[in-house]
Amino acid sequence: MPVASSSVQVKVAPLRIGPHELAAPVVLAPMAGVTNAPFRALCRRFGPGLLYVNEMVMVAALVHGNPKTARMVTFGPDERPRSLQLYGSDPRMVGEAVRRLVDGGRVDHIDLNFGCPAAKVTRRGGGAAVPVKPNLLRAVVRAAVRGAEPGGVPVTMKFRMGLHDGLLTHLNAGRIGAEEGVAAVALHARTAEQHYAGEARWEAIAELVAAVEGVPVLGNGDIWEASDALAMVRATGCHGVVVGRGCLGRPWLFGQLTAAFAGRPVPRSPALGEVMQVMADHAALLSTHLGESHAMRDFRKHTSWYLTGYPVGPEARRRLSQVSTRAELDDLLALLDPSAALVEGGERIRRGHTNGPIRVALPEGYLDDLDDATPPVDGDLSHLSGG
Repeated sequence: MPVASSSVQVKVAPLRIGPHELAAPVVLAPMAGVTNAPFRALCRRFGPGLLYVNEMVMVAALVHGNPKTARMVTFGPDERPRSLQLYGSDPRMVGEAVRRLVDGGRVDHIDLNFGCPAAKVTRRGGGAAVPVKPNLLRAVVRAAVRGAEPGGVPVTMKFRMGLHDGLLTHLNAGRIGAEEGVAAVALHARTAEQHYAGEARWEAIAELVAAVEGVPVLGNGDIWEASDALAMVRATGCHGVVVGRGCLGRPWLFGQLTAAFAGRPVPRSPALGEVMQVMADHAALLSTHLGESHAMRDFRKHTSWYLTGYPVGPEARRRLSQVSTRAELDDLLALLDPSAALVEGGERIRRGHTNGPIRVALPEGYLDDLDDATPPVDGDLSHLSGG
């Protein structure tokens, strides 16, 4: 891959998540329908030694058994640490799911989701709704940490700034996590109401760094290229970064981030020919994981992300978005110009969700008693694993 000019080095201490020291202070954010084993394998190819988190999995699905979840909790034979994000708001169920994972030797790191803004989650009092009730949040975190302790598995937590600007919870959530023994806390610097609109407010990450002692604070939001990660660390004092939408269709971003944090020249974004090879490899990995028919339907969304910023005509994009087989994918890619380069500023063209603000859905009366620690009823949501 061509090399760009050297980045300005930012001094940051090595990032440790429990016993795991990362090659660079970089974490892949869990994304439903994206960060499965094939995608993580591609990311590790470009940036070995980082922390790549699997998709969100429902604790109810783990406890009660769910074929889809069993497939999702899959790691490559050489994948270490094996990192999984859990969603749950019932301390008993969270503790049981963590114990099963740890006792079975199935994971090396667990992340807790307290930031999902999806209506199907928050309307049941889960995800981004949990930190509004600090006693419930503390009980869930405590159950997870205690369930993981016998196996020495570190637990981290990821959350947003709050439900909206009038109900911010990030500082209290971070303190609770530190007090209950998590190995790190990560903040997506948007509210649930903001969803994915506008700019991430990095000043909230700086506030969290100042408020929380004893554990690393990771920043998440609007890291589209390696220079953004360095800028975030400089601006906030955070101990590392979490990368989400910026790596969609760009698994090589993790190699660029590793180089940037090491003070080495940052590789340029690849020409289209190399992108096409990565696309073919991704489709092959997905086919092994899901079977070709399901895999190629799943891969359609990735074709748009891979081609974002490259001079590819609308007809080629349309046909690729409807691809059904690997052979068809190969034929369509062969029609593209492998020498085509990313347009100027192409790295910053947003991928994935951009919608917002939204009305945050909550259970009726949820905000009437914020001291209440009664778990919401979410046992019938096992089908939402990954979402």
